[in-house]
Amino acid sequence: MSAPNNTSPTDLPRCGLLRRLMAILYDTMLLVAVLLFASLLATPFLGEQPSPLAMVIYRVYLVLVIFFFFAWFWSHGGQTLGMTAWRIRLINSRPGPLSLWQLLLRFLAAIASWLVLGLGFIWSLFDRDGLTWHDRYSMTELVVLPKKTRK
Repeated sequence: MSAPNNTSPTDLPRCGLLRRLMAILYDTMLLVAVLLFASLLATPFLGEQPSPLAMVIYRVYLVLVIFFFFAWFWSHGGQTLGMTAWRIRLINSRPGPLSLWQLLLRFLAAIASWLVLGLGFIWSLFDRDGLTWHDRYSMTELVVLPKKTRK
């Protein structure tokens, strides 16, 4: 049985950087497929010579697809498929379920963490609690779930 989304942060160990990066690698492969499908849906609306405005709208559309990909998984069990494979769960640092606002803050802060050459992720190696910038900013964290025992 898996732990609920509002598990106390003290009950489970926090996720380390390498495990995070491996889950991101898995999720990136899945996300590429999702983005290819999303692009296929948008292609008829772009035409052969899309205008600059159409390209801006297309890019915003793709960012929204990425956000909804993560937000849906995070709000439905706290795990993407990559996180499930690596036994990681996103939890609220405060009591209660994750809010859509926290998910949006986490998503935007994670982008910022990548844009500065991954410094927001590397920060977790020096942070007293092992948290990234987006963990702190969104008041969420990643924890490692225990291995399931076979019967």
